[in-house]
Amino acid sequence: MPVTCIASAKSCGVTTAALALTLASSRPSLLAECDPAGGTIRAGLLQGQVSAGYGIYHLAAAERVGPVELAQAFASHLWPLDGTTGHRKVLPGLTDPAQAAALSRTWPALSDVLHVMAESAGHDVFVDAGRLVLESGHLHPTLTPAPLLHKADVVLLTVRGTEQGLTLARHLTRPLRAELDEYGSGADALGLLLIEDGPFRSHQVAEALEAPVLAALPWDPETAAYLTAGGRPPRGFARSPLLRYARTATEHVEALTARRHIQQQYPTPAPHPQLAGVLDRLAHRGGARG
Repeated sequence: MPVTCIASAKSCGVTTAALALTLASSRPSLLAECDPAGGTIRAGLLQGQVSAGYGIYHLAAAERVGPVELAQAFASHLWPLDGTTGHRKVLPGLTDPAQAAALSRTWPALSDVLHVMAESAGHDVFVDAGRLVLESGHLHPTLTPAPLLHKADVVLLTVRGTEQGLTLARHLTRPLRAELDEYGSGADALGLLLIEDGPFRSHQVAEALEAPVLAALPWDPETAAYLTAGGRPPRGFARSPLLRYARTATEHVEALTARRHIQQQYPTPAPHPQLAGVLDRLAHRGGARG
């Protein structure tokens, strides 16, 4: 199963989208709230049920002891999103942005744990990476969980279909592709998650940002409000447009991950130099006759 990082150029529904994907998955799923600017699920959807004694900040001390201690701490800090069934869990985020610096050396080890959850435990894993911050053209080492994006199977840049949304995201796509090429699994790990709030359609957004739209979520204020603030779920929550589209999005992400894994295992062989020269001459000769 894939590990999917979800991020944005500015706050534009990353946590809501991540929750929708986690809750809509047809498999066991996990959401790790890794936004260095602080988590919102604890006070939002969970309405204060989870104390500051739970959450990602406590993994930093465990990681310094060793990988077994980190894995044990990770398991003990998960919180169920679906009552007693436990098929969908969340790792609550930071309660104070000042805690982010303590996690800088924890991100790589946490990424390993998340991939074990995906590959060995069969979970769909979603990472709320929050707002991306660049420094000298690279992901900021403290203000972004850069190692999580580098190791992700898929990175979804969330963008609204508005002029403002495109403007905010435009400066991120090229540096992010370059970063994934240099430190990650390749630039093709990057795709767009379109929030259909605004006049621009998928093909227009893809063209403007020079990246494929891998999934789209509808503008569904009632469902989004519940995921943001909690309370009583709206009637027909599981069949809401947001959850239905999110279910399709998880299937698209899984299909993309499967294709990328195959391509990485069986890369396209480089053409033989002599063969490439013959083909090039034939192509030019054919063009001349045309």
